[in-house]
Amino acid sequence: EMRAEAEAEQERCKEEITAAQRQAVDLLAPRDPADSGPAVLEIRAGTGGKEAALFAGDLLSLYTKFCEVRGLSAEVLAASFNDDGYRDVTLGVTGDGAYGTLKFESGVHRVQRVPETETQGRVHTSTASVVVMPQPDQETMEVLDRDIKVETFRAGGPGGQHVNKTDSAVRLTYIPTGVTVSSQNQRSQQQNKAAAMKVLLARIADAQRQQQEQATSEARRRLIGETPGARSDRIRTYNFPQGRVTDHRVKISVPLAPMFEGGEGLEPIIEALQTKDRADRVLIAGDDAS
Repeated sequence: EMRAEAEAEQERCKEEITAAQRQAVDLLAPRDPADSGPAVLEIRAGTGGKEAALFAGDLLSLYTKFCEVRGLSAEVLAASFNDDGYRDVTLGVTGDGAYGTLKFESGVHRVQRVPETETQGRVHTSTASVVVMPQPDQETMEVLDRDIKVETFRAGGPGGQHVNKTDSAVRLTYIPTGVTVSSQNQRSQQQNKAAAMKVLLARIADAQRQQQEQATSEARRRLIGETPGARSDRIRTYNFPQGRVTDHRVKISVPLAPMFEGGEGLEPIIEALQTKDRADRVLIAGDDAS
């Protein structure tokens, strides 16, 4: 009995030490203020034709389930389809720490599996890209109404009885940069405009953020040999024949089945990435102080 109590006390002490270490890191290298806020997550089918479109849908399901496990709320803001499935889909994610939890998902995701239509049993490789951006506060964004062009058109594709009957779909264009966002998945023109505006403002703010972070990126590359969130980099491989998912940044592999069945399989990878980020932030903060 005494041994059991000692082991329990030891475990409690470990948890307290870990919490204290994280607090110390945050004091030495403060977190990104955006980490605690909402996020916009975009999934886009890449190379691989039908398999890429199906994989984009799989990632949508994965992130939706993971958000449920984490107590976050995920809503489809926009989506477009082709004959094979999703061309792209955008989620709005709200809840405590949404952006800080999901921001490391940005990059190219690769899947290796045998398509249902493959008669020779050959493994095909397809990709999808993910971009995660902070959702800015609409009231603090300095965007003039005259800089946004609003167009309406008739919705098409999946969406229910309201689709194709009215010009409920909305396309917004930010005139200074030409960034365009469309939404047709909501039930009214007003709802589609609101959804498209969330994505548009996130893209505008993200472009400004990328410019501001160039100095930090250069420091990170010099100290640890990499650039954070390089969106053209292949970050993860989902290998169905071998039943594993490998994240190439932290070089760990986890079972594939829990990843897609319940969403919780993503947790150890995100924890490893957050741990690595904390260590990198301390390194950069120490260099800045010297």
